[in-house]
Amino acid sequence: MRPDIYLLYLLLRLVSLFPLRTVHAMGAWIGRRSLRAHSRSARYSAVNLRLTRPELSEAERADLLRRTMEESGKSVTEVAAIWGGGAEKSLGMVREVVGGELFAEALASGKGVIVAAPHLGCWELLNYWLCSKTPMAILYRPPRIKAIEALLRKVRGKLAPEQVRAEGAGVRTLFKRLGAGGTVGILPDQKPREGEGEFAPFFGVDALTMVLLPRLAARTGATVLFSFAERLPDGEGFRIHVLPAPEGIDSTDLKIACTALNRGVERCVERAFPQYQWHYKRYTAHDRPDPYKLNAAAKAG
Repeated sequence: MRPDIYLLYLLLRLVSLFPLRTVHAMGAWIGRRSLRAHSRSARYSAVNLRLTRPELSEAERADLLRRTMEESGKSVTEVAAIWGGGAEKSLGMVREVVGGELFAEALASGKGVIVAAPHLGCWELLNYWLCSKTPMAILYRPPRIKAIEALLRKVRGKLAPEQVRAEGAGVRTLFKRLGAGGTVGILPDQKPREGEGEFAPFFGVDALTMVLLPRLAARTGATVLFSFAERLPDGEGFRIHVLPAPEGIDSTDLKIACTALNRGVERCVERAFPQYQWHYKRYTAHDRPDPYKLNAAAKAG
């Protein structure tokens, strides 16, 4: 491991020594600072909240934006604590599991399981919890800094999932695993590359949506479940949620399947709305107006 990456690891270990309440308080402070500085994350979040919560008043939306930015800050500091503390300590923060029987039943069926895990709550803790139940592979895009991969392997330890690159060979690996009754994890709200997705409504607004997950479900007959780790207030810990997939997610009609996929993400988000990664540019596409640029232009005018 490179010296600078090792120093980063030591920093993670240091953060993990603080109580979770303190870690979250630091994160909330970072989020408020980001909001006051009109950071890019704050601007993108404001656009997304305007698109997805048009019924709110300006005051209500401003309060929601503040809470969203605080939760975004918490997600940054808590991942340092999760990685620095390791799997065993982190799993001790799980206070409740809602729908865990769905996961157990899906595993017992032997048909294969696809876990759709949105960018919601603490997904690194969710990784630990899932991998504590069964070996699994996750589809991912490699970090831009290659040395970070060594850090991820170290902090995830024995409960690290097999990381499958989002490319042709990796996709074939997922099909093989599911065909053998295995478990795979996918970020269902990861925006696909242009030409590789289908437009479907996400909180009432069309968003370019991945087609890989529905195709995996249709071709393998695997059970699809949605899951996330909700951040509890006052540093109390986390609540794991497991939800069934909406009907139609395995349809060969990609419009129907992608609409069901986004509805599954919505059902998760509605349980912990401010904890979603709202600073993600979810509503961009090369052949459509960019709402994030339009918003900036309107303010400049």
